[in-house]
Amino acid sequence: MTASGTEVGKTFVTAGICRKLLDCGLTVRALKPVISGFDPRDPNETDTGVLLAAQGLNAAPENIAAVSPWRFAAPLSPDMAAAREGREIDFERLLGFCRTAWDGPEDVLLVEGIGGVLVPLDGVHTVMDWVVALRMPSLVVGGSYLGTISHTLAALEALRARNAVIAAVVISESEESPVPLEETVSAIRQFASGTIIH
Repeated sequence: MTASGTEVGKTFVTAGICRKLLDCGLTVRALKPVISGFDPRDPNETDTGVLLAAQGLNAAPENIAAVSPWRFAAPLSPDMAAAREGREIDFERLLGFCRTAWDGPEDVLLVEGIGGVLVPLDGVHTVMDWVVALRMPSLVVGGSYLGTISHTLAALEALRARNAVIAAVVISESEESPVPLEETVSAIRQFASGTIIH
């Protein structure tokens, strides 16, 4: 699960897919390995808490750690948030964590990224590098705010340029949408030929 930018509905979409798959009788594991803006005093209100709830799990420390091992307090890009705490994300460990989860017993693994596709994870790697290294099909989430058409199409172009596998695009309705959602979806579909758009 990646996106055209931050705050476009990745967690909302991931949690919804998770619940739907569980309703269909499948076993699911949903992860958000890296999260910034995490408040341990109120974990239920974080993206990690939302994903745990979608899986029917509580926000116990061990469940939080299993879903989001890299947690940072500042609501910044991961590299900046980690630097504020004198830490950094070990990219190879991040890949290893995801690959181990991929080999787990669940029918479906959902891995939610952070921010948009070009958000820095450390001084060298971006979310795009993470997506490309894992070679998992990506569901790209975009909003319906003013500017989303360009942002979403740019994200798709960037992913295609790196030969990332794009499963589909989901347009999540933003709080402030200048045009009806259907018109935004139609405009993106017009320029994203060959890509499934929801």
